[in-house]
Amino acid sequence: MSDSISEITTKIQAFVDARDWRQFHDAKDLSVAIAAEAGELMQHFVWQQPGQIEKRVEARRDEIASEIADVGILLFELADNLGLNLGEVMQAKIANNEIRYPVEKARGNNLKYSEF
Repeated sequence: MSDSISEITTKIQAFVDARDWRQFHDAKDLSVAIAAEAGELMQHFVWQQPGQIEKRVEARRDEIASEIADVGILLFELADNLGLNLGEVMQAKIANNEIRYPVEKARGNNLKYSEF
């Protein structure tokens, strides 16, 4: 990946600011928009059985990519608007998950950390 989180965030905020949309993009509305876009992403997979999913992804790759991008764009903007460094909070979460899900307990299973 060639673009950093901060570069992408800057492009997103410039897009929003050029349209004077920041007034509409508060934390509540961005959170709702993220959930809505995630729902649109999930719609591509609802009722699909494991054998169908790969074909669906192949057939609708561009549409699925667009929905993933929508979720990501809104997430980057929300984090920035809240004064969160998305890269830092993601790194912190990964470090926390390393503790919660040690390889020796988590490898090959889908249990939640509290079920180990």
